[in-house]
Parts: sequence; structure tokens; C-alpha cells
Amino acid sequence: MNVTFEPRCRNNWHIHHKQVQVLICVAGRGWYQEWGKAPVEMTPGTIIAIPAEVKHWHGAQKDSWLQPLTYHKDVKEDASNEWCEPVDDATYNALK
Repeated sequence: MNVTFEPRCRNNWHIHHKQVQVLICVAGRGWYQEWGKAPVEMTPGTIIAIPAEVKHWHGAQKDSWLQPLTYHKDVKEDASNEWCEPVDDATYNALK
């Protein structure tokens, strides 16, 4: 899937159950963050494999669009996505 995030756009925290999500940044700049860990900057060429069952979010930086390709691999029977709480503005605005 090819998705485009406008500046400041981000998805909620979420978990991919029984599947690995792969993000490939093809344009712009963004952020990826796992629950309880430091954020990772995404720039063109960045590839992130997100293990199953890991709570995370991703989205564009404040002043840049982000275009990642995304796909799922190692998809098991009964795989699903669980959408959680939004990434609050205080957390997002603290990113440098």
C-alpha cells in the first residue's frame, strides 16, 4: 500500500496481531515509534520491520509530507489490527 501523510499527520497507536508490518520511506520525512522507546526518524530509504504484537505509530514530521510504502508479511491465520489511543499533541510536539 502506498500512503501519503500531510505535515503533522499521524496515525493512532496500533498493534498488528499475528503479522509483521514493513514500512519503506520513499519520500519526505516522518517518525516511527514503538511504545516505550525513542522515536526513529524516517527519510527516503528507511526500512522498518515492525514485529507482530508491537504497539507503535508512524506519521509525517511537522514540516514535511511523508510517503511510505507498507506491506504485511508472515501473516498468520486470524491476523488483525488493533487501533489504540491517539498520539497526543504533547508527545508529538516534543519530537525534534
